[in-house]
Amino acid sequence: MRGAILAVAGVVTTALLLGGTAHADIRVSVEGVDGEVLTNVLAYLSLQRYATLDDLEPDLVQRLVQRAEGEVSDAMRPYGYYESSIRTELTGDTKRWFAKIVVEPGRPVQLENVELAIEGPGRDEPFLHEILRTQPLKTGDQLNHGTYEGLKGSLQQRAAANGYLDARYVQSELIVDPNRFAATARLKLETGERYRFGKIDVEQDALDPRFVNRFIRFREGEWYSSAELLRTQFALDDTAYFELVEVLPGDRDPATRTVPVKITTTENERNRYTIGVGYETDYGPRLRLGWENRRLNRRGHRFRAEVNLARSNQSGSGTYVVPIGDPALEKLELTLKAANEELADVTTKSINLRPSVTHVRGRWQRVTFVDFLRSETIAGATSTTDTLVVPGISFAPVPRSFVGDVADTGQGFYGELVGSQRSLGSRSDFLRLRVRNDWRWNVAPKWHVLARGELGTTAVKNFDDLPAQYRFFAGGDRSVRGFGFNALSPRECSPGVDGVFATPPCAPGSDDESLRTGGKHLLVVSLELERDLPRNFAVAVFADAGNAFNSFGDPVEYSAGIGVRYKLPFVSVGVDIAKPLSQSAGPRLHLNITPVF
Repeated sequence: MRGAILAVAGVVTTALLLGGTAHADIRVSVEGVDGEVLTNVLAYLSLQRYATLDDLEPDLVQRLVQRAEGEVSDAMRPYGYYESSIRTELTGDTKRWFAKIVVEPGRPVQLENVELAIEGPGRDEPFLHEILRTQPLKTGDQLNHGTYEGLKGSLQQRAAANGYLDARYVQSELIVDPNRFAATARLKLETGERYRFGKIDVEQDALDPRFVNRFIRFREGEWYSSAELLRTQFALDDTAYFELVEVLPGDRDPATRTVPVKITTTENERNRYTIGVGYETDYGPRLRLGWENRRLNRRGHRFRAEVNLARSNQSGSGTYVVPIGDPALEKLELTLKAANEELADVTTKSINLRPSVTHVRGRWQRVTFVDFLRSETIAGATSTTDTLVVPGISFAPVPRSFVGDVADTGQGFYGELVGSQRSLGSRSDFLRLRVRNDWRWNVAPKWHVLARGELGTTAVKNFDDLPAQYRFFAGGDRSVRGFGFNALSPRECSPGVDGVFATPPCAPGSDDESLRTGGKHLLVVSLELERDLPRNFAVAVFADAGNAFNSFGDPVEYSAGIGVRYKLPFVSVGVDIAKPLSQSAGPRLHLNITPVF
C-alpha cells in the first residue's frame, strides 16, 4: 500500500513539473528620462504592470513590447514632449525577459500665451488674486499639464472654500500646436454670488447651549468659510466633553445665498481614569495615575487629579478648571500640588497653591499665575524652609489647530518669567527668566533635522537664599545627554554647623564633600539628524552642549552620540548612547519608554 502511494505521488509530481508554466520574469529598463517623467512613463507601461505576473506567453510579451511605444509617447505629452522618439528592444526567453526602452524626448512644447481671468462679484477678492500672483504658469516655460490642472483646481477650490460655492469656469482650455512647439492656456473663472452662513443647529444636551455656542468659530450671517467649519470641529473635538463631533454644512439655498450648518455630538463619559507605566534613565520606573471629571456642571467646569511616582520625583496634584472667554483656549485654573523631588544633591519637599489665568492674544497664549509656595530644602545635613509668594507669567504659541497651518520651524517655544522679593516672603529678591524652543526641518524624504535650545538666567541679590526650585540644573535625557540627570551644576562645599555654604575648593577630597546645588544660569543646545526606517523605526546621530553655571564665562560641557527610535500609537521608545567629549568619562545609555493607555 505504501509503495502504491509513493508511486502515485511521483506521477503527480512529474506531471506538475512537466505541465506547469514557469514564472515569466520581465526586467524593464527605461533610458533617456528621469524624475517624475520616468515615474509617469512606468505608470503608463503595461510591461511594468505585467512584469510580476505568472503564465505570460511569449506572444503576449511581444504584444506588450509593441504597445510600449504608444504608451511611452502618451506618458511624455503631459510634460510637453509631443515629438518623442521611442525605441524598444526585447531579449531573453520564456523564463526571463529583458525589455529595454530608449527615449529621446525631443524638443518640448513651451507656453506661448497664458490668459487668466476672474469675473463676477468675487473678481477683486484678495485670496483669489493671491493665487494668480503666485501661479506657476509662465509664458516661455515648458508645458506641464499637471501644473495647468493644479492651478485650475486650486483656484476654484479657494473660491468655494470662501463662500463662492457657484464658482465655475466659463472658459477652460489648453491649446497645443505640436508643429510650432507652442501652447496657449486659458482659464476664466466666474465666481457667482458669495454665500453666508445660515441657521446653525447644535444637537447636544450635556452642557448649557450658551456655553457650547462660545466654541463655534462663526456666526449666522457671516461669510461662509470651510476653514471656520474645520476650526469649529477642532475646538469641539479638543474639549473632551464629546466623544464624537460632526460639523457639516447643509444644502446651500440659492435664493437666500445661505448655507445652514448642523453640529451633531455624542456625549463623552463624565469620568476618565488613566494609568501610565514607563521608564526613563533620568527617573527610573515611573507610574502615573489620573482621574478627571470632564463635566462638573453644565457650565463646563472640570476637575482632575494626578499622582506621579518615580525614583527621584513623587507628586500629587488636584486642579479645578473654569473655562472663560474663548473656552477652547482660555481658562481659570486653581492647582494644589505636593511634591518630593531630588535635584542633584538637593532634596525639596514642597506644597504649592497656584491660581492661574490663561488668555489668548493673536497667535500667543499667555498664562499669568501666582505660586503660594512652602518648601523645605535639604542639602547635606542642613534643612532650610521657605514660605513665599512668587508671581509669574509665561508665553507659548496657540495650538496650531486653532490658527491654521504652522511652519515646520519654530515649534515648541515656551518662555517664563518669575520673581519674588522680601515683602512676599522670599529671603532674597530675585527674577528668573527661562526660554526654550524646539525646531524640526524635513530636509529630504525620510531625513529630518531636529534642534533644541534652552536658556535661563537669574538676577538675585543673594544666591545662597534662592530656593532650589528656582535654580538651574543640566544633564539627562532631555538636556545634555552623556551626563547624569541634573549632574551638571556648580558645586558648593557641604554647609558647616552654621548652615552657610562655602565656595570650593573645599578640604581635601572636595569632590566627594561638595554638593551640586544648582546655578544662576542655564544654557543647553542640541542638534540631531534623524533618518526614518521601515516599520516605525528611526535612527539618529546627535551632538549636545550645555551646563548650569553661576557665570556665563564658565566652561560648557558637550557630548555626541547615536540613537534608535520606535514610534507607535500606543508606545514610544527611544534609546540613545552618548559619550561626553569634554570629560574623560565613558558612554552613557539613555532609555525612554512611554506607553500610552
